Amino acid sequence: RYSKKVWTQTVQKIRHYYPQWSLGNICRLFGRSRQGYYKNAHREQTQFMKEGIVIDQVRYLRSRQPRVGTRRMLEMLQPILEQHQIKMGRDKLFDLLASHQLLVRRSRRRRVKTTDSNHFYRRYPNLIREAEVKTVNQVWVSDITYVSLTADKFCYLSLITDVYSRKIIGYHLHSSLKKEGPIAALRMALKTREGSVYYRTIHHSDRGIQYCCKEYTDILVDNDIAISMTQQGDPGENAIAERVNGILKTEFTLSSTFSSFSQALEAVVKAVEIYNQERLHASCDYLTPDQAYRKAWGQMKRRWKSAKKRAVNEKQDVLSTM
Repeated sequence: RYSKKVWTQTVQKIRHYYPQWSLGNICRLFGRSRQGYYKNAHREQTQFMKEGIVIDQVRYLRSRQPRVGTRRMLEMLQPILEQHQIKMGRDKLFDLLASHQLLVRRSRRRRVKTTDSNHFYRRYPNLIREAEVKTVNQVWVSDITYVSLTADKFCYLSLITDVYSRKIIGYHLHSSLKKEGPIAALRMALKTREGSVYYRTIHHSDRGIQYCCKEYTDILVDNDIAISMTQQGDPGENAIAERVNGILKTEFTLSSTFSSFSQALEAVVKAVEIYNQERLHASCDYLTPDQAYRKAWGQMKRRWKSAKKRAVNEKQDVLSTM
């Protein structure tokens, strides 16, 4: 049996090459009616228009979040799908994006060391290993990641993320790995925290000299913030901070090489703004970080899949450059 789409296309071709044949006679060759042909042609035209609506919205969303994957894209499309009564699952969206060359290509990230733990400052214990995060500003995680400049140079982005909401509440781009960058990010986070504290805040970081130095820890102590640090140098002990770094690099193109510090700073400010205001998080019931931060407290449904299922999805979701 011919599929409806193939049948309609075949009828159209026959009509083109044999204009003397009536539509009714051609349809009867396939055991179909003329009314069925018009009904199917109308359905195809409607489907084409709906796909156009989806593609236009995808292009807009990609202009804001260039490397967002198909699964999260489907969640972002829900309002417009409901508005136009479009039924579309992940596989159908994947096929549609593939047909328009809109799948995300995997990029390889360069590794630059940003942690210097060879120092004599005090190293604090890990306080968050068994912590149950129930509200905003209960646990902050901090990290530093590099941003590439031309001439093989770098600048360094210090980030502080609220674990409950995944919101970046403090950040600062600095020309060096000195303590001033993380301290500036911390001061921004403290301003964000004002009036929104339900538990004593725990600040978690790696054991880098910037976080262990007296100037940094004094600010934490003065603001009654508990200090927590990784113990073994394992990135898994600061997984959420590492994850945020990866999102900014892979989804917001901060892995690009910028021609100047000011250009990099402009990209960072835009990336953080869009990340906080527009990026949906499976760990926060597909709320944006700003929405989750305003929610302030209470259990949120975790919408992520198991590691095995996620690996399969990511393999399907990304065109590898290898």
